[in-house]
Amino acid sequence: MSLTIKSLFFCLLISVATSAQETETETPSKQFWNTLQSHCGKAYQGQLELPKEDKDFGGKTLVMHVRKCTKNEIKIPFFVGEDKSRTWILTYENDRISLKHDHRHKDGTEDDVNFYGGITTNSGKADIQIFSADAHTQQMIPGAATNVWWITIDETTFTYNLRRLGTNRVFKVVMDITQTINTPTEPWGWED
Repeated sequence: MSLTIKSLFFCLLISVATSAQETETETPSKQFWNTLQSHCGKAYQGQLELPKEDKDFGGKTLVMHVRKCTKNEIKIPFFVGEDKSRTWILTYENDRISLKHDHRHKDGTEDDVNFYGGITTNSGKADIQIFSADAHTQQMIPGAATNVWWITIDETTFTYNLRRLGTNRVFKVVMDITQTINTPTEPWGWED
């Protein structure tokens, strides 16, 4: 082998090794983020799993639309029947993900209880991120100081979960992400 061919071969090996190493060193939170980003623009239907007899969510069509994605923010409107008041806002920064809840009235104005949520305390796992209630949430909704939300995502489902520690409060929505549905209209108060 000539010196030039050996040099090219060596460069190719280094390039492949570096690429493989970058994939292996991607943190679980970044893997989770990238998986969620891959659903941008898609809408899915799901169902309430817990509590079974919830008066606000039970028996209604539940739709999520991964509507807007940027490098560090994902906005997911969540519709409950004709109620288009909710948007989950996830933000990725410094290997942590925050979850906020944007609630709007039909005229687009903010609800008094708005932008509550939490932030991950570590990089989690590639298929689950856990968000403990933050200080803003505790001040706005004192009873929610012990809220823990978690989102899971795999090849077939996206779940949004809530548990209020020390109480019986539990909430779980399961979305089928194997089949997209027609893109819904914009949520209340949406601005591009």
